[in-house]
Amino acid sequence: MNENRRRIMKQAATLAAAGSMGFPILSRAAGATVINYGGSAWLGHYSAYIALKTGMMAKQNIDLRWLAFSTSSARMAAVMAGNVDIAGTGVVSALALMASGARQFQLIATPNNFGKAEGLLVRDGVNSIQDLKGKKIGVTYASSSHVLLLDILAQAKIDPDKDVAVINLPATELLTAYRANQVDAAVAWTPTFNRIRALPATKVLMDDSAFSLYKSYKMSPGPDVLLTRAAFAKDNRDAVKGFLLAIFEANAFMTRKPEEAARILMELTSLTYEEQLSTIKQTEWFSLADQKALMDNPGDFVVGLQKLSEMLLKLKQIDSVPQVRQWVNATYL
Repeated sequence: MNENRRRIMKQAATLAAAGSMGFPILSRAAGATVINYGGSAWLGHYSAYIALKTGMMAKQNIDLRWLAFSTSSARMAAVMAGNVDIAGTGVVSALALMASGARQFQLIATPNNFGKAEGLLVRDGVNSIQDLKGKKIGVTYASSSHVLLLDILAQAKIDPDKDVAVINLPATELLTAYRANQVDAAVAWTPTFNRIRALPATKVLMDDSAFSLYKSYKMSPGPDVLLTRAAFAKDNRDAVKGFLLAIFEANAFMTRKPEEAARILMELTSLTYEEQLSTIKQTEWFSLADQKALMDNPGDFVVGLQKLSEMLLKLKQIDSVPQVRQWVNATYL
């Protein structure tokens, strides 16, 4: 069994026994449909957080309960365990489960396109990928950052098992490890990406725009998707539709009023106002109208995900290539 799949299923078993992890952000709305949402401080969750904090979810008669996870694999484990109803996630962990035939979830939308909020961070003196030979690189396994690193190394014909030491670190520990010189370089996503980049004598060597599929398909190594637990959606179809309406209302808000959105999101991310505003502005926030071309029949985004699946097989991150279209349900849009 692939290691990604093994890790996710182990987490699912733990969560099923212990109950869902995280915390509610707002008080419960009487009579509203409860949706347990799997989120984090990554920009893929900005839409849901804005919709929660501004009352856009409540307007759709949704009581959104925020559950925080540090990695996409942990979030997908909670979906598999039945503890999360809707989640935003980097797609790599979802593709690993698709490759194993898991049918507990459906992809329902993609909220954004990013390219500058994740990357390979190095110290002064490292000026090329070749300079990384013999060095220790910290990254969170089974994540978009891990895929980015493996692809960058492959492009440079550097063997990740022989030429460098790739160290698996939880996203929450990357900053500490880098600052303590336990690793020579790190691959991270925002907000950890921003915090490492701000350290003295540190620079971004490459970001997601260096990824092979980004050049051809504008596909990042772990694009953001919104997915729902299939059993939940079957019984709560209108709530899933309402959730998406709130998400794309929030996207329009971030596009029109990035300054106001930045002030709200600082509570989630702990970024400075300038960092938060920059992250919002450098991200393309999709509209509801965009989704048909991206997700439906089969959609440009879905075609790109298929290409990404093929790449993940070559990088030995999954055991087989799933037919991604079988997991897409665009009827909630």
